[in-house]
Amino acid sequence: MSTVTFGVTPGFGEKLHAALGYSGAVRVGDRVEISGQGGVDDDLVIPESLEQEIIQAFDNVERTLNTVGATWKDVIHVNSYHKVAPGDDVIGDDHNRVMAEQFRRRLGGRAPIWTESGVTVLGLAAMRVEIRVTAIVGSGD
Repeated sequence: MSTVTFGVTPGFGEKLHAALGYSGAVRVGDRVEISGQGGVDDDLVIPESLEQEIIQAFDNVERTLNTVGATWKDVIHVNSYHKVAPGDDVIGDDHNRVMAEQFRRRLGGRAPIWTESGVTVLGLAAMRVEIRVTAIVGSGD
């Protein structure tokens, strides 16, 4: 039987765990799944700039992966959720440009699969992006 380990990110993750009762990550054997990570700081404040919010979300994915011994280089699948206005039919280049820059910066040439979805609401009213990933520990070595 595989060992199951849950991770709670220090700071924002501890606040969300206390308020809503969920963990940020779970590791089963070498497989890691994380909950969606927004671009919030440890006080759950969202930056005004979309670019900074996306960068913060990537930082929070990294912090959350670390709670169970994984890194961005172990990531095999990314789901991203982007707030769009009702009736919009595309996720804007302002989102995609920063997402692609962060993939290149953090993944060291690895190209995981990516599912990008436009949504009209996220967990906090001011959020514009949320990112969740699946990783296999050691697969990026």
